[in-house]
Amino acid sequence: MQSEKEKMLAGELYDASDPELVADREAARALTRWYNDTGADQQDRRTTLLGELFGTVGADVAVEPPVRCDYGYNVHVDDGFYANFGCVLLDVCRIDVGRNCLLGPGVHVYTATHPLDAATRIEGPEYGDPVEIGDDVWVGGRAVLNPGVTVGDCAVVASGAVVTDDVPSDVVVQGNPATVVKDLD
Repeated sequence: MQSEKEKMLAGELYDASDPELVADREAARALTRWYNDTGADQQDRRTTLLGELFGTVGADVAVEPPVRCDYGYNVHVDDGFYANFGCVLLDVCRIDVGRNCLLGPGVHVYTATHPLDAATRIEGPEYGDPVEIGDDVWVGGRAVLNPGVTVGDCAVVASGAVVTDDVPSDVVVQGNPATVVKDLD
């Protein structure tokens, strides 16, 4: 029989009130609180805390506090990742971020979602759908990446965009819902 954590990681319906998951979220909140309390002169401490919080951390990674996440261990960032102030990473499933990616201030990346059927939703189960961000991507401030989307290499997501579908490589998307407005090839 699968644990609630195994169900969550597999993108299946799960019970978020499971004690193991509650403990995992509390651990992530402690780490983010400590991280968010660091000063700009504490880069070594920030690197150590990110290494404990995130599942994978590449070289030359910088995340400006405050940052928020559900579990942390489902966030995987490659070399050259930068997240500006106020990013939210709801990582009930994997968030994979490629090399040299930039997140503007207040970017939200959601893997967490809920059943569309009201009766099921009221019962409380939730599930997730992974998000993947390719290499050399820039996501502008206050943009939202919804569960299950993939953003292709070298794409630009304009400020305030709400990404509900996959974004091809080498394009600019903007709006709500985000649509391609420019080809970068």
